[in-house]
Amino acid sequence: MTIDLLILGNAPVEQMLKRVKLAEDNGYDIAWLADERFYREVYSSLTYFAQHTKRIKLGPCVTDPYARHPALTAMAIATLDELSNQRAVLGFGAGISGFTELAIERKKPAKAIREAIELIRILLRGEKVTYNGEVIQFIEGKLSFKPVRSEIPVYVASNGPLGQKMAGAVADGALMEACGNPEEVKAFRAVLDEGAKSAGRDPKSVRLIARLNTCIADNGQVARDALRPFCARLLGAARLKFRTAEQQGLTLPADLVASVAGAHYADGFAPYLPLMQHVTDRHINSFMLAGTVDEVAARVLELRKAGVDQVIVMPFAAEGTTIEDTIVRFGSEVWPAVQKAEAKAA
Repeated sequence: MTIDLLILGNAPVEQMLKRVKLAEDNGYDIAWLADERFYREVYSSLTYFAQHTKRIKLGPCVTDPYARHPALTAMAIATLDELSNQRAVLGFGAGISGFTELAIERKKPAKAIREAIELIRILLRGEKVTYNGEVIQFIEGKLSFKPVRSEIPVYVASNGPLGQKMAGAVADGALMEACGNPEEVKAFRAVLDEGAKSAGRDPKSVRLIARLNTCIADNGQVARDALRPFCARLLGAARLKFRTAEQQGLTLPADLVASVAGAHYADGFAPYLPLMQHVTDRHINSFMLAGTVDEVAARVLELRKAGVDQVIVMPFAAEGTTIEDTIVRFGSEVWPAVQKAEAKAA
């Protein structure tokens, strides 16, 4: 099992770099930067991180096939791989941020992601190609330089069954936001395995990755309260298609969800604040990582036993702490506790 860091481009570049360096110094494997419109630009920021780090891998989490043509993504990720000494990884998803402002139509997302990945891999091999997909088109083109590596790892983010099955068929790993409880992990794994087997792949070759909002504090309740607004947004927006939430009693009543319908993505959690009183600690514990070091370590161990191969930590600050504190404490306290418990159980 490995741990990764996910940050938004909503902080000054130097502050983001500080967070990436903290991750590198505290045992994280990958630092992901969200390709969110309209924060700091993702590839120029990742380039800066690459110039000031040595070990940690770097990539967008996630980019999409609509706002940037996949051929341009191939060009960008190959360039990042070259200047980072082959530390680039590519996170790919259907996207949503900025689509309203950019008047982007999100057509056939699972198909678009599959076609984009196929085209990117062809271009990374240095081939010239005409690609006529259902969504993606590319005419007699190739990269005008030779990538230093033809097989950059590709991870697909999806919370829907079509996208997850496709990820199992084509990706090196598949990640799911808020996949924070064993039941959902097992359901996710089953869909990935189905996709892998349908493509003649070994299901074990596809890493299962949980992308989780994370907050750590000496007082676990303070940490959970810090994430409650974000959990309200998660449940109220109802964009994520959990397979087990309803049967676990983890959904909000339909009338509550309807009361915040139509909230703009760019407005963040503010439209969902009226739902906070209905978000219990059980909700938070099921979709996020929040609590004391011991509580969070216990949750990670549960997820590991359920089949999680990789955890992407999106750090938040509790009252009296900082995002940097969460990054350091997860890497230097939670992660060693998890490793120690796993070694003892082995």
